[in-house]
Amino acid sequence: MSLRLIFRVVAVAAVLFAFYLLFQTLRQYTLDEILTALRAIPISHLLLGLAFAAASYACLSCFDALGVRYTGKRLPFYKTALASFVSLSIGHNVGVAALSSGAVRYRYYARWGLTAEDVAKIVLFCGVTVALGLMTLGGASLLLRPQDAADMTGLSRSAVFAIGIASLIAPVVYLVLSAFVRKPLTIRSWSFDLPKLPIAAAQVVVGTLNFAFVAASLHQMLSAFAEAGYLKVASVSIIANVAAIISHVPGGIGVLEATVAHILPGAESVAAVIAFRVIYYFIPLAIGLPTLLISELVTKKKSARAAADESDELDGRHAGSPA
Repeated sequence: MSLRLIFRVVAVAAVLFAFYLLFQTLRQYTLDEILTALRAIPISHLLLGLAFAAASYACLSCFDALGVRYTGKRLPFYKTALASFVSLSIGHNVGVAALSSGAVRYRYYARWGLTAEDVAKIVLFCGVTVALGLMTLGGASLLLRPQDAADMTGLSRSAVFAIGIASLIAPVVYLVLSAFVRKPLTIRSWSFDLPKLPIAAAQVVVGTLNFAFVAASLHQMLSAFAEAGYLKVASVSIIANVAAIISHVPGGIGVLEATVAHILPGAESVAAVIAFRVIYYFIPLAIGLPTLLISELVTKKKSARAAADESDELDGRHAGSPA
C-alpha cells in the first residue's frame, strides 16, 4: 500500500470520526435549544470575539511577511497580508490548510516575482511558526492549569506537567539553534534552513499571539454563558487545534464541539462554538473568496490589456518598417 493511499485512508477516517463526534454532540439538543442559546449571546461578546479574530488574522499576515523575509525577498506588507488572509480564509474551511492555502498563496506570490521554491519555503516557515505558537501557549496553559488538560485527555497531572515543560523547552531550543547554527536542520528526509535569531524570535511572539487571540475569541463566546477562565479555554483551544491539525478536518468540525463540551455541557456549548465558527471561519471566508475571484478577474484583464498593447506595438513596428 502506497503512502499516498495510506494518507487518504487516514484522512477519510479522521473526517468520518469528526462527523461522528459532531453527531454525538448535536443529537443531545433540539434546534430550538441551540437557537435560543445563540440569541442569548450579547452583542458586546460577539463584537469582542470578532475583534480578537481580526487580531488573529493580523498575526497570520505577519507569518507571511516574516516568511517572505526568510526567503530573502521583499514585498510590501499589504501584499503579504492579502495573500495570507485570502489563502487562510479558504484553507481554514477547506482543510489540509498547508496544501489548500499554499495553492492560493502561489497564485499571488508568483505574480509578484516569487518562485515555487520560495512559496514552499513560506508555507513551511508558517507551519513552523504555527507549531512554535502552539507549543508556547499550550505549554504555559498546561503548566498553569494541568488539571483541566488531565480531565480532558485522561492523562495524569505529572504527565501533563511533563508535556508542558517539553512544549516550552522546544521554542527555547529553536531560538538557541537559530542563534548559533547556520547549517540546515535535517531530520531524516526533512530539511529546514534555520532563520536568523530576530526572525526566529518574531516567529515565537506572533505564533503565540495568534493562538492567544484565537482562544480569546472562543472565550468571549463561552463566557457569555458561564464563568469560563481564559487559561482553561486556552487549554481547550490548543487541544482542539492540535487534534484538527493532525486530522486535517476542515475547521476542526466535531473536534472543537466535543472538546468544548468539557467546559460547558449543554446546548450553550454548541451555540458558543457555532458563533465562534461564524466569526472565525465563515465571515473571513465570505470576504476572502470574493476577494480571490475579484483579484483573478483583475489579473486576467491586466494580462489581456498587456497582450493587446504588445500586439499593437508589434503592428506599429511592422507598419513603420520599409516594404
